Amino acid sequence: MLPILLALAFIAILFIIVVAGQPDEFIVSRSTKISAPSETIFPHVNDLHKWEAWSPWAKMDPNAKNTFAGAPAGAGASMSWAGNKKVGAGRMTIVESRPTDLIRIKLEFFKPFEATNTAEFSFKLEGGQTVVIWSMFGKNNFMGKVFGLFVNCDKMIGTDFEKGLTAIKSVAEAAPAHKG
Repeated sequence: MLPILLALAFIAILFIIVVAGQPDEFIVSRSTKISAPSETIFPHVNDLHKWEAWSPWAKMDPNAKNTFAGAPAGAGASMSWAGNKKVGAGRMTIVESRPTDLIRIKLEFFKPFEATNTAEFSFKLEGGQTVVIWSMFGKNNFMGKVFGLFVNCDKMIGTDFEKGLTAIKSVAEAAPAHKG
């Protein structure tokens, strides 16, 4: 019995060492080029009410309950959601909004797990198009490191970012040019 207990203890210690060796921070980032000025694209991200038109998570659970608070758009605007197991529950709050340049969002996840991360959208003019970069970054706690051993989070979240960026591209390129 003792050899089995020692073997299990060794495996547990080895597992903890492997988990502890995982990165303390993560970043997921995707980009796309959109044939529209940032003045046209920016409002679709800066106004959380407009996310339903392009958010990949809105399509995963069209019956999710969204609640808006704070400013109507820009810094201080907030949206809470509660949905099925694919979208979970949480809140996002725009903490920084620099027109046509950057939107920074505090993301708080409540279900299926608790985490607080940061999302950013940046908008840069390049060759007559706007490059939109959607990033999410944060710290990996112990459970996040364990999860990352078994699931490729960059691929999982990145795929959703790619879908969202494709949808923003469609919405923005179909929109009339922003005036003033």
